Amino acid sequence: MEALDLCCGPGNVSAALVEAGARVTGLDFSPAMLDIAKAAVPGATFVNGDATQLGFADASFDALTIGFGLPHIPEPPRVLAEARRVLRDGGRIAFSTWCGPEVDGAFGYVFGAIGAHGSPDIALPPGPGANDYADPEIAYPALEAVGFGEFSCDVVASGWQVNDPGAPFEFFRDGTARGGALLRPQPEDHARAIRAAVVQRILDNHGSGPEWTVPMPAVVISARAI
Repeated sequence: MEALDLCCGPGNVSAALVEAGARVTGLDFSPAMLDIAKAAVPGATFVNGDATQLGFADASFDALTIGFGLPHIPEPPRVLAEARRVLRDGGRIAFSTWCGPEVDGAFGYVFGAIGAHGSPDIALPPGPGANDYADPEIAYPALEAVGFGEFSCDVVASGWQVNDPGAPFEFFRDGTARGGALLRPQPEDHARAIRAAVVQRILDNHGSGPEWTVPMPAVVISARAI
């Protein structure tokens, strides 16, 4: 099976595809990520590219994955259209997206605290919502519009095991694109207030510790090229 892993990042999904026996091509726009992926997954081929303008012929792949990549792309429908173009009839697409703030978990704790205590002068540029494509009411019509059917949606219960209830603040500040862009520029008093609000939510929802399992659920949506 020929598999394409879009927005492959450090190669986590690519590695699982290789392990499953696929011939894997990973694509990312970041040379730094590709360097990590090449070292981590020598059994795959990695290329630099734009997920909205794929340099592959029509019907080149049997399967296509996007691991948490759609929230970082300004025009997800263009990515889905390109995915359908390079998939053979009957091929499968699967992509993962973090659940949004409406689901109990770290995403809502941190971004809710930013909304309540963040500086009003710091905002993200216009773009799609980080969790839009976790919603089947958004994802399914977008997939159907470009030639996919037979949809499924699975919630994956994942979480962070931490011994500091403020750790999700640092995780988002230091390890994510959107969260980092909102948290790193915060004035010190705003940052302290955001972190304190995250701590309070975790204590209220998950007890007094000394360790906490902080939910970070995700959705995997899949469909077939028809």
